[in-house]
Order: sequence, then structure tokens, then C-alpha cells
Amino acid sequence: MTSRKKSDERSDDGRAELTAVQAALAAEHAAVYGYGVVGGRISRDRRTEAQAAYDAHRARRDALRREVLALGGTPEASAAAYELPFPVPDPAAAARLAAELEDRLAAVYADLVRAGGRARRREAAAALREAAVRAVRWRGGGVAFPGLTERASAAAPSGSASASAGVL
Repeated sequence: MTSRKKSDERSDDGRAELTAVQAALAAEHAAVYGYGVVGGRISRDRRTEAQAAYDAHRARRDALRREVLALGGTPEASAAAYELPFPVPDPAAAARLAAELEDRLAAVYADLVRAGGRARRREAAAALREAAVRAVRWRGGGVAFPGLTERASAAAPSGSASASAGVL
């Protein structure tokens, strides 16, 4: 055996990976809720886009529940409601909320890329890329290093107590 540890081996018996998967699950719960708000306020010409994002986040949420169980954890439950980061009275605010949701998801998936094993890193990187692309579509422009630069301006870091206590 070589002196270098395999990148898939974890000295913490997978706790960091489980924590990161749980954080991604909590973020997907919040995104599903947030897209419910987006769908109710977005303009008619963007409803199909909002519905597609909602469906994608529901599918990821369900997959993450299964991953938590596979890692021996109890899946994070969804909150009954989430506090929105700002009022969403019109279609423009709904589009801003959608971009914000995707930015926050990108940050959580960046954490999962770092904490996950090889297969999970691949899936997390794909989820980060999808969130970044959706954010660009909603915002109309991109950011350098999606999932990292947003962290400096985020009120609650991914996986924090407030992220799982009903704050988007």
C-alpha cells in the first residue's frame, strides 16, 4: 500500500460526507419551497423554466434522501415554511429569488464536492454546474467560480443551523 491515502478514504468514517449530503438535502428542501414561491410570482413566459427547475430540485431532493439513508443517516426533514431572503411581490423579484436559490445551492454542492467520495463528487459537481447554469439564466449573467464567490456575501453558510431552521 502506498503512503498516500486514497482520495475516497475518509478518516472521519464518512461523517463529513454525511454532513455535506445532509446540507445538500436541506438546501434542496429550501429550493423546492422557494420555487413554489417563484412559480406563483413569475411571468407567464418563464413558468415552464420555473416548473422545470422545481421538478429538477424535487428529483435531487429525493435522490439525496436515498443517499443519506445509504450512508446510515436519517434524512433531514423539510421545514413547514422558509423565510425568504427578501419580499417577492412581482416577476422581477421572483427571478431574483430563483437566482439566489441557485447560488446558495451551488455553494452547498461545492462543499459536497470537497467532502464526497469519487462518485459523489462527480454527482455534486454536476449539480453545482446545473445550479450555476440556472442562476445565469435567471440572473442574465454569471459569476466567476460559482459556489465559491457567493459564500462571501451569503448570510448563512451552508450546513449552518439557520440553513436547516427555515431560512432560505
